[in-house]
Amino acid sequence: MREMVEYIAKALANDPDAVEVTEENRGNRTVLRLKVSDEDKGKVIGRGGRVAQSIRSLIRVAAVKNRTRAVLEID
Repeated sequence: MREMVEYIAKALANDPDAVEVTEENRGNRTVLRLKVSDEDKGKVIGRGGRVAQSIRSLIRVAAVKNRTRAVLEID
């Protein structure tokens, strides 16, 4: 899942080198933290949060396949 989020964020960002994704496991839940440069936050979040919601939907589908839960936090 981490690689998928990183791939999507790098494709959206103007500064792909600043994209950083960390993964933290908390029992049955995986927390993915996405860090991008300040100028790229708008692109990653999208108008009305649509892009972020789409990424979260993809993560949920991948998490169901792994029989776990996943959450995306954008910093």
